[in-house]
Amino acid sequence: MRSSNPVFSRRGFSRDNGYAGFNTAPPAGGPAVGTQANPYAQQGGNPYAQNPYAQQDQQYGAPPQAPVSTGRMTMDDVVMRSAMTLGTVAVGAMLAWAVLPVSSTSYGLAIGAALIAFVLAMVQSFKRTASPALILAYAAFEGVFLGVISEMFNSQWSGAPFQAVLGTMAVAGATLLVYKAGWIRVTARYARIGMAIAIAFILVMAVNLLLVVFGVAPDGGLRSMGPLGAIVGIIAILLGAFFLTLDFKQIEDGIAYGAPREEAWLAAFGLTMTLVWIYVEMLRLVAIFSSND
Repeated sequence: MRSSNPVFSRRGFSRDNGYAGFNTAPPAGGPAVGTQANPYAQQGGNPYAQNPYAQQDQQYGAPPQAPVSTGRMTMDDVVMRSAMTLGTVAVGAMLAWAVLPVSSTSYGLAIGAALIAFVLAMVQSFKRTASPALILAYAAFEGVFLGVISEMFNSQWSGAPFQAVLGTMAVAGATLLVYKAGWIRVTARYARIGMAIAIAFILVMAVNLLLVVFGVAPDGGLRSMGPLGAIVGIIAILLGAFFLTLDFKQIEDGIAYGAPREEAWLAAFGLTMTLVWIYVEMLRLVAIFSSND
C-alpha cells in the first residue's frame, strides 16, 4: 500500500519505506515484499489478458492480434500534460508580470497566490485520482506567484529571471542525461537517504523561517544573501535534482507497467512542483552571485 503521507505517496514510497515507482503491495500469493510486481496487471496491463489465444498464436508462428487500445499512459501523454501544466505556469507568470507592478500590494498578492497554490497542491496530493482542473488551477496560481517575484528580482538584479530559467533547464537536462545514462540508479536505499536529507532540510528551513519572523535572525539566517545563503541554495537545487530522478523513475515505471492514462497528469504535477522548486532556488542563487559582483 502507498504511504499515508501524500507527498511520499506521490513520490512512490510504500509503507515498508521502499521505493517501487507506481507499485502497490503485492496481492495474496504474489511476489514477496520488496520485489517489483506490475500493479496494473489486473487492470488489463497485460495484452494477453485481453486475448487468451494470442500467446498460442505466437507459439505457432502466427502474428499476435493487435491489442485494443487500453488507455495506458505513454511518454507522449506525459509530455503533453507536462507541456500544458508548465504552459499554464508560464502564462500565469507572464500575465502577473505584465499586469501587477512592483509594490507591496503585488507582493501580498503573490503570497496569497502561493498559499492558494499550496492548498490546491495538498488537495490533489490527498486525492486518490488525478484532477486535471485542480492541477491546472494549481499551475495558474503558482504562475502568478512566480511572475510577481520574478519581476521583483528583475527590478533589482536585471536579467536574474532569464538566468534562473536557463539554470533550471540546465539542471533538468543534466539530471535527465545522468539518469538515462544509468549513472544514477533510483533504488530503495537511494530514495530513503535522499528523502531523509530532504526532510531534514525542510525542517531546518522551517526553524530558520521562525527565527527570521521573530527577529532572532534579522538578516535571513541560513537564507541570507551571503556565502552561507549560496551554500544553502546549492543544496536546495541538488535536492530538486534528486526529486527529478524520483519523478523520472516513477514515469518510467508507470509506462513500463501500463499505468492508466490519467496517471500522466500526476506525472506532470510532480514534474511541475519540482521544476518550480528548482527555479525559485536558482533565482535566489543568481541574485546572491549578482550581489557579490
